[in-house]
Amino acid sequence: MAELLPCIELETGAAPSAAVIVLHGLGADGNDFVPIVEELPLPDSLAIRFVFPHAPARPVTINNGFVMRAWYDVVGNDFTRGADLDGVRASRSLVEALIEREKARGVPASRLVLAGFSQGGAIALYTGLRHSERLAGVVALSGYLIDGESLAHEASAANRDVPIFMAQGTADPVVQFAWADTSRAALQSAGYTVEWHTYAMGHSVVWEEVEALGAFLTRALQP
Repeated sequence: MAELLPCIELETGAAPSAAVIVLHGLGADGNDFVPIVEELPLPDSLAIRFVFPHAPARPVTINNGFVMRAWYDVVGNDFTRGADLDGVRASRSLVEALIEREKARGVPASRLVLAGFSQGGAIALYTGLRHSERLAGVVALSGYLIDGESLAHEASAANRDVPIFMAQGTADPVVQFAWADTSRAALQSAGYTVEWHTYAMGHSVVWEEVEALGAFLTRALQP
């Protein structure tokens, strides 16, 4: 099994029966989305372990080779086609190791949501749709499909009906709206159910999005 990434963890109650693994965006780290946990409108009865891993540090070509935390290298301006697939697959293995740790701690895959923002959202989709066991849900905030062409033969049958939450800013200057929208359309054309939200925002998160995400997590993880 791959190494375990360093993580920040928050639990919303004693003896969590569910987990959400949250993957940060390019150049950020696991701290980025920790504050959102307290803002999510979740029922008090739902004990969730939130896991915020730190991606490995690596040079990023699109940022002049500057070393930063990244799930994979980006070598072109079109993020959907400029991803270093070897790096993508390596990060998938790292995320799979975190899923296995949650299973060892008593949280089955069916009680786990894989989520991410931007590049992290792309990895959440890539990994979640290929995971061999049914997950509770997949979340991509300002995210997009990587190597969508391979999904037809690499997708896991177990997650063909997994609930997918996607949200995108209509004024996002980093992840273009068209990339996310095309990804959403491709998933729906392939038979996936996508809960799609758009907001008048840039490359960020707004309260309405957090509220919708909380409702999605509640539906996906309620016993």
